[in-house]
Amino acid sequence: MAKFNLEFIKARRKELGITSATMATALGFKDTSTYWKHENGRHKFKAETIPLLAKLLKCEPQNFFTH
Repeated sequence: MAKFNLEFIKARRKELGITSATMATALGFKDTSTYWKHENGRHKFKAETIPLLAKLLKCEPQNFFTH
């Protein structure tokens, strides 16, 4: 079963120089701490967020999953 790869998301965001505040705003989260909780696994990203997340991180949605 595929596992959601949060480390990839964090590393890719940092590689592109995108702040967590920018990600929070772009994804429609109420604040940076809400995004942080998603990126660190305290909350799960909703399925409808995945395409936008991929666009922001300039990758394909399948990059977020490992086996």
